Amino acid sequence: MVKAVLEEAQLKMDLAVEHTAQEFGNIRTGRASPGILNRVTVDYYGTQTPLNQLAGFAVPDARMLVVQPYDKTAMELIERAISEANLGLNPSNDGNVIRLAFPALTEERRKELIRMVRNTAEEGRIAVRNLRRNVKDEVESLDDISEDDIRRAEKALQELTDASVGRIDSLLARKEEELLEV
Repeated sequence: MVKAVLEEAQLKMDLAVEHTAQEFGNIRTGRASPGILNRVTVDYYGTQTPLNQLAGFAVPDARMLVVQPYDKTAMELIERAISEANLGLNPSNDGNVIRLAFPALTEERRKELIRMVRNTAEEGRIAVRNLRRNVKDEVESLDDISEDDIRRAEKALQELTDASVGRIDSLLARKEEELLEV
């Protein structure tokens, strides 16, 4: 019984770490990355369609992202969706492809982004700790379980928590390093 509860806790903590990693991916660094467009949806024939289903992406250099729509008639819709996504990018349409130039980050903007990344990491840590608290309460409420088993479960739960928080911290360090690169 305790093992099943701990396995479920592991899955939920993995999801929290994954979510934090996805949030980091949505924060724009000075480099072109197709990942920044993951959340962009286009109103395509009345349906909100993810941009990656309507276009291919290429990164010709570190500061340029090229969006090549599969359907040329969707060009203006895609351009509008990118503009409305508030990514800090200005799409330029040449009739065949949409180019997104990534401006170099100013020192002030870098510091602001690092603050955002740290807040996102802290939200991830809080989610993991809340999961730990909920699972601990669940283990303590189980019937027919000895005090020793509860202590062992709490120790295993703390190890899971520490591992998940460590993964979030390493993701944070990597993202901060990426943001500080000039």
